[in-house]
Amino acid sequence: MAEWAGLGYYSRARNLVACARAVAERGGFPATEAELRALPGLGAYTAAAVAAIAFGERAVVIDANVERVVARLFAIDAPLPGGRKSIREAAERITPNQRAGDFAQAMMDLGSTICTAREARCLLCPVTDLCQARAAGLQNDLPVKPAKKPKPERKGTAWWIEADRRVLLVTRAGRGMLGGMRALPDDGWSAKADGSGQPPIMGEWREVGQVRHVFTHFRLDLQVRAWRGGDLPNRVANALPTGEWVPTSELAEAGLPTLFAKAAQLALGAPVDPSA
Repeated sequence: MAEWAGLGYYSRARNLVACARAVAERGGFPATEAELRALPGLGAYTAAAVAAIAFGERAVVIDANVERVVARLFAIDAPLPGGRKSIREAAERITPNQRAGDFAQAMMDLGSTICTAREARCLLCPVTDLCQARAAGLQNDLPVKPAKKPKPERKGTAWWIEADRRVLLVTRAGRGMLGGMRALPDDGWSAKADGSGQPPIMGEWREVGQVRHVFTHFRLDLQVRAWRGGDLPNRVANALPTGEWVPTSELAEAGLPTLFAKAAQLALGAPVDPSA
């Protein structure tokens, strides 16, 4: 998890390890779409792509590029995500029994280089004569995407607890937001609710500042508050969350995710780029 820090989508790191272990336990990599689908972290697209491209199985591979090409080829105007059923049915009809992997990669390339989201470059397209959206003048209007909803705004607090030039880091729960990552203690904020604002121990907390971070589904304003002292009395240490004390000089190697790396940078007095 430390090596993955800053990349986002932390469940992918956990799934990679879980998938590798599952493959090792079964004694080899599965070759069929159904078996691949059963591996941890492999969704419908990945399972189909590996089955078709790596193992030559006939599988219907649909990523965002293929989805766009098929929607335009067949002028499927049902808004997403509801229109995906019709798109899959159409893709099923044109996926060949032989060389399905080559077909899938060709469709992906067509969508990424010619039939792009920004512009359908129909004069360069090898299947423009078959395209129903082109015939109807709808090629740049499909697929129909739902209106974007505004991201909710959440508020939370991170607690910088420093003693003898060491800071307390906790390990977040294995599932959920930033699962399994090292972090500063916080007040329980989530994608669905603000944090409580309740500190882990009573005391004199100094306002350090605020960092703003944008997740996939929400924006977070994270207040950073600090408590600093020398050696901690036992009564205080025993009341703190379970974690590990890391020298402040070694925080850069601690593998903090971007949100908490920004909070730590702020607590250490370094300038923070609000757009990072």
